[in-house]
Amino acid sequence: MLRLLALTDMSAAAHIHRLAFDQAMPWLAGLHTPDEDCWFYSERIFPTCRVWGHFDGDELCGIIAFQAGWIEQLYVHPAAHGRGVGTELLNIAKAASDRLELWTFQRNAPARRFYEARGFTPAEQTDGARNEEKEPDLRYVWARAGR
Repeated sequence: MLRLLALTDMSAAAHIHRLAFDQAMPWLAGLHTPDEDCWFYSERIFPTCRVWGHFDGDELCGIIAFQAGWIEQLYVHPAAHGRGVGTELLNIAKAASDRLELWTFQRNAPARRFYEARGFTPAEQTDGARNEEKEPDLRYVWARAGR
């Protein structure tokens, strides 16, 4: 089931973020504490983004946060990988937008393959000097056909 998340879902959303982030990028694991993740979601993500979740029964297994042409966050619980959860969440943002952009780390090859398979193209590559992790990243762009 897909639904728009409420602030009461914030802790679960932050938890999914941390699990997925740490598994996908173990070299960056432990960058933030669970309390810092909750603060980030309550103060930065929920006030500025539409945040949707994918549920398996009562269990949140994926999230997407997007706003004004940008995907800010897209994370899927590692146990739910390969089940279409990320695609369903991404399709919500695509349906609401004519153009989307996002950042991912260059070393995150699974994320890069995921986005490229869904029509995103690399637009900018950086050395990571502008991100908190100081990790080389890549900006992707998607545009609705005919736009």
